Amino acid sequence: MTSAIIIDDEQNNIDNLSLLLGKHCPDIGIVATALNADTGMQKIKELSPDIIFLDIQMPAKSGLTMLEEMPALPSAVIFVTAYDQYAIQAFRFSAVDYLLKPINVSELKSAVEKAIAGIRNKNLNLHLENLVNQLRKQQNKDVHRIALSSLKETRFVYTREILYCEAANNYSTFFLIDGEKIIVSKPIYEYDAMLRDYGFIRCHQSFLVNKAHVRSFIKEDGGSVLLNNKTHIPVSRSKRDELKRALE
Repeated sequence: MTSAIIIDDEQNNIDNLSLLLGKHCPDIGIVATALNADTGMQKIKELSPDIIFLDIQMPAKSGLTMLEEMPALPSAVIFVTAYDQYAIQAFRFSAVDYLLKPINVSELKSAVEKAIAGIRNKNLNLHLENLVNQLRKQQNKDVHRIALSSLKETRFVYTREILYCEAANNYSTFFLIDGEKIIVSKPIYEYDAMLRDYGFIRCHQSFLVNKAHVRSFIKEDGGSVLLNNKTHIPVSRSKRDELKRALE
């Protein structure tokens, strides 16, 4: 049995999630619930649950503040929250699981399965630390780091350090300014959505470039961009006008 605590300021949300877990995730045992962050922290210290279902937006003390006050959190965390575009972006950037209210059963089961599989993940606290830092520094995107999970590790990379990303089937390779390459098992379209607000441009079906590192647009041979490290990245005809506008 995998132990879990639910922290949410609304009792009906706790009751609903408890019912869903009991019906669809029978291996999860709810050992405690809490209606505020302080009580939640006390229960976590007493019971050391495997998984914490945490609402971020709570009065008096938010789930975010709670995470800051518990830096050595030993549990997997699944965030349960109302729709917030920036928060969701931060969750994806930090590779942490989240559920939107009202909760979708298939998404709940998937999040629980991943949490159970990753409970012993040594990078757990790094994921949460990155999330807290990003949510606290919403306006300063230059200090945001994205979680890139390879077969061996999860790297947290500043977006400003990424030159470009190249797709190969369902894998994406990130090329960094220091010459390092990081291969992740996610398709490029997922990163297109995540990095769009950080100055990245999908200039080709297989390439995503950081416009901060574009030196020039080359008109010859169908069009390409020259990066500061002298790499040429092709530009598709359908993306040419969009790219030119973005570089102006």
